[in-house]
Amino acid sequence: MNICVFCSAADLDERYTAPAAEFAELMGKGGHTLVWGGSDVGLMKLMADGVQAHGGRLIGVSVEFLAAKARENADEMVITTDLAARKAELLARADAIVVMVGGTGTLDEATEILELKKHRLHAKPVVVLNTAGFYDGLKEQFRRMEDEGFLPVPLTELVLFAEDGLSALAYMEEFTGLQ
Repeated sequence: MNICVFCSAADLDERYTAPAAEFAELMGKGGHTLVWGGSDVGLMKLMADGVQAHGGRLIGVSVEFLAAKARENADEMVITTDLAARKAELLARADAIVVMVGGTGTLDEATEILELKKHRLHAKPVVVLNTAGFYDGLKEQFRRMEDEGFLPVPLTELVLFAEDGLSALAYMEEFTGLQ
C-alpha cells in the first residue's frame, strides 16, 4: 500500500519521534511505500529512514523551493513547482493518508485532504495519528463542526483519529483491502 504521510520537517521531542519510528518500522516491515514530502530533515527524515531500513519503499514529492532538502536515496523523487501541485501529487500517489504531528504546513495538507474527501473527490482513508494527544484540540473542533452542522457528512466518514500506528495501519489495511 502507498501510504502518504504528512508530518513535520522539524526535529522533535522523543514523545513524538519514538512513536513515529515505531510506525515507520511497521510500514517498512509490512512492505508498504512511504509517500511523503521528500525532505531529509526532521520527522520526515526519521520516517523515511525507518521505512527504508525495514524494507519499505520511498516516493518523495518535494517542491522547487525545498529541493535542496530532498532525500537523495529515495526510490523515486518528484519535484513540483508549488505546494498546490505537491499536495495533488501526494494524493494521486497514495492509497491512504496519515496525518502525523506537524505545524501549519501539515495542518494545511490535512484540511485540504479532508475537504476533498468531504466533497467526494477522493474516497481514500484518512487517519490522524494523535500521538501524545497532539490533535486533541483538532478532534474537539471537528466534533463541534459536526454537532453545529458545519460538516455535511459524519466525521467518522471523513477521518479516524488513532492513538497509535498499529491501529492506524490496521484501519487503512481493512479500509483499502491492501496489505
